[in-house]
Amino acid sequence: EVQLVESGGGSVQAGGSLRLSCTASGVTASGYAIGWFRQAPGKVREGVSCINRDDGRIHYADSVKGRFTISSDNAKNTVYLQMNNLKPEDTAVYYCSVGVFLAYVGRNGEFDYKGQGTQVTVSS
Repeated sequence: EVQLVESGGGSVQAGGSLRLSCTASGVTASGYAIGWFRQAPGKVREGVSCINRDDGRIHYADSVKGRFTISSDNAKNTVYLQMNNLKPEDTAVYYCSVGVFLAYVGRNGEFDYKGQGTQVTVSS
């Protein structure tokens, strides 16, 4: 059974920082990416960032490039998303997820597994 357990969401003012963590278990397949997508009320899902487990390729949405950094600790099966210089438009529920790399490119991607989600709220 695949489990993705997230932590680290919260409320910050614009310009602040948060770090999300996701600990994965039960993921045995190869050829997948692990990362984050987000969904705000009334908006479609947006792939935020991911790491391809086979070759380490990293993807960032254009909207977060230069501000967000994804990293992983394979020994702990944990992926982190460091979010700096947060903006009100980053407000959303962030989901740790597993899927193919291309699912994270653009919007409305389909993911094989996702966590329970963690709320990120950025006030102006």
